[in-house]
Amino acid sequence: QVQLVESGGGLVQAGESLGLSCAASGRTFSSYIMGWFRQAPGKEREFVGAIMCSPSRTRYADSVKDRFTISRDNAKNTVYLQMNSLKPEDTAVYYCAATQRGGTYISTSRNWYDYWGQGTQVTVAS
Repeated sequence: QVQLVESGGGLVQAGESLGLSCAASGRTFSSYIMGWFRQAPGKEREFVGAIMCSPSRTRYADSVKDRFTISRDNAKNTVYLQMNSLKPEDTAVYYCAATQRGGTYISTSRNWYDYWGQGTQVTVAS
């Protein structure tokens, strides 16, 4: 069982930056593919990005590519989401997710991930 705890959400102005963290429990964090999703009010939960185990290959949604960066520190059991040039449409609850599926493929489907955090609110004011 894996427990995920997100932190770092808050209120920022459009164009500003914000960083999120997700701390994971368990001794096999380095084997997990870690993902970030978000859900805006009245909308489906959508894929933001994910990072593989090793090498730390990443995949991003087109809407955040070149603005958001995912990284991980396996020694700290933590994955990060750095969000730059934030837009009001980035406003959502952001969720950390994890799966122990192997291979070289990163899915954008929420059903592919086995473990979820409780979410953290990000609000971008215009």
